[in-house]
Amino acid sequence: MEKNDKMKEYVLKKARENKIKFIRLWFTDVQGFLKSFAITVEELENALSEGMGFDGSSIEGFSRIEESDVIAMPDPNTFQVLPWSPSENGVARMFCDILEPDGSNFKGDPRWVLKKMLKKAKDMGYTFYVGPELEFFYFRSDKGNPEILDKGGYFDLTTLDVASELRRNTVLYLESIGIGVEYSHHEVAPSQHEIDLRYTDALTMADNAMTYRLIVKEVATRHGVYATFMPKPIFGVNGSGMHTHQSLFCGDKNAFYDANDKYHLSETGKHYIAGILKHCKEIVAVTNQWVNSYKRLVPGYEAPVYISWARRNRSTLVRVPMYKPGKESSTRVEFRCPDPACNPYLAFSVMLAAGLEGIKNKYPLPKPIEENIFEMDVLKREESKIETLPDNLLEAVKLMEKSKLVRETLGEHIFEKFIENKKIEWERYRTHVSNYELDSYLEVL
Repeated sequence: MEKNDKMKEYVLKKARENKIKFIRLWFTDVQGFLKSFAITVEELENALSEGMGFDGSSIEGFSRIEESDVIAMPDPNTFQVLPWSPSENGVARMFCDILEPDGSNFKGDPRWVLKKMLKKAKDMGYTFYVGPELEFFYFRSDKGNPEILDKGGYFDLTTLDVASELRRNTVLYLESIGIGVEYSHHEVAPSQHEIDLRYTDALTMADNAMTYRLIVKEVATRHGVYATFMPKPIFGVNGSGMHTHQSLFCGDKNAFYDANDKYHLSETGKHYIAGILKHCKEIVAVTNQWVNSYKRLVPGYEAPVYISWARRNRSTLVRVPMYKPGKESSTRVEFRCPDPACNPYLAFSVMLAAGLEGIKNKYPLPKPIEENIFEMDVLKREESKIETLPDNLLEAVKLMEKSKLVRETLGEHIFEKFIENKKIEWERYRTHVSNYELDSYLEVL
């Protein structure tokens, strides 16, 4: 029996053992919003073999009306019982690949975009691993001005950190469905928190990140509060980032490690970093895809906006954590600008594409900047040839629109739909009259 058939048998067996009645089929739209519909366990065997058809024209960025039929094909490797599922008539979930009626992959499926990029890396001899740090805020509700739960700070463990129970339950839920967790702690800003997922391959991690965001929100709701991954929900404090640690492996060997280099970085690792630095302006519309994302990407709040790299320096866009003897497999690159509201399938894809481009073309790596760039004046930054990321979404989208790399990575369908959607978002933002404008001008003009 083939491996896939064995996985199908495993899923059917687990569904019986756990008294599952409903299976939620998960997938994402172009913007990264989790979509789902449920089938009963009686339909499970057929779904695993033939998939389940649905109307793709109702999903943002998917299909036009005249070509609306698509198929959700469950990935049996992602079958998990939801941790809040009842013991009788329980609920499980599976991520799906979206297919055309003829069985070919649907070009509007973000999961397929990542699979294609991973295949490209594999053809070059690499496996892509990532470890994102997704930050978020807890608020009393999602209405009105955000009301924080605590005034704690980084790593605080005091009565101020009333969210410890929320984080604990979230970690338990994550681990119960096979998602490894490394750390959980209070972050810098009031009511801001972070749970770091254990390093794994990029496809599994993209699925895990989507699951993580849902579970964080689910636990919060069950405790009568609200969790948000909005990049900058509060003026004057740090926003939420998704620092993304990444590495390439050749079999069991970390392709970024070189024992003889003073930075313990191989030529492959250096070219990868150079690729990220060269193409970061083109990909930032994907890794930071909302108008609000650029309220976080401003100097002064630990958000990296300066295009440079370093080891200890956290004011740079790319950081290479210091090498620990005996930990060669931990050598990695940390890309610090992405935020947790991105579409992880697309974000991981464009990061990998930029890095592989650096390797393929042997981009030279500039010298590291170990000074605190936040404290440099404009003249010093210009002398050091330190450029900055785009200031706003429109500028980022214009750079993306010219990018051959991003177009080829996302494919024509998602590339065009993504840009179309972002331009609509910008136009709505541009014409909106904000409270800032009313407070500043109404009484004096």
